Amino acid sequence: MSFESFTNFKSMDLETLSKEIVETKKNLFNLRLKKATRQSFKSHAFKHHKRKIAQLLTIESQKKQSIK
Repeated sequence: MSFESFTNFKSMDLETLSKEIVETKKNLFNLRLKKATRQSFKSHAFKHHKRKIAQLLTIESQKKQSIK
């Protein structure tokens, strides 16, 4: 699993960004749940999902500011 490109996110519209943020947060929650219940999980996925959420939120806020 490699990091997704920042430019891929920039081409998304606000609705798609919001859906992607919710989906990624759900994935991160599921990872935390697996960790808490001692199921097998890939620990590097935490970093990937957190980074993706930060990028998506950054782009979302930039697009909202440019609309104003």
